[in-house]
Amino acid sequence: MPNDTRARMIEAAVGELQQRGVAGMSFTDVLASSGAARGAIYHHFPGGKAQLVAEAAEANGHQIREHIALLHAASPTAVVRAFVEAIRPVVAASARGGGCAVAAVTVDSDVDQDHLRQVAASAFASWTDQLAKHLRSAGMNRRTAIDLAHMMITILEGAHVLCRAAGNTEPFEHAVSSLTALMRNCQSR
Repeated sequence: MPNDTRARMIEAAVGELQQRGVAGMSFTDVLASSGAARGAIYHHFPGGKAQLVAEAAEANGHQIREHIALLHAASPTAVVRAFVEAIRPVVAASARGGGCAVAAVTVDSDVDQDHLRQVAASAFASWTDQLAKHLRSAGMNRRTAIDLAHMMITILEGAHVLCRAAGNTEPFEHAVSSLTALMRNCQSR
């Protein structure tokens, strides 16, 4: 099925973005990972690398938003804990050299930077909105929920970079510790 080939190519491109970034992603690697034939590139992605990168970032952004949508908790603190536990394996992968495919298009783009920036901004906004909805459903006021959701996504994205540089998850654990203390302070007021 052609759509299966296209989907496999997008999935392979997500993996390449996570491991190598935009500049390091090659069609050769995408084809090898997806099992697609050489002619599939411009058949499925007539816009070339720019189109494939954008669609891979959009797909990864949507997947992450869907994972965030599945988080359910009864209190804001429980939402934070659920998010931290959900992202812990992703951050651990960063310590081993992985990264965020969506972030990769903002820092390592060698193609259509403005369009890719918009793709990334849309993905990050959808994650933030989803987290804020959970926090509001758990009883947090709107403004605080939005602010905390932004902080949570910032922690996730910062953790990708810092853990990759450190080669361990210590920076993430420090951030989680600070976030937990912040949540305790907010609840005691």
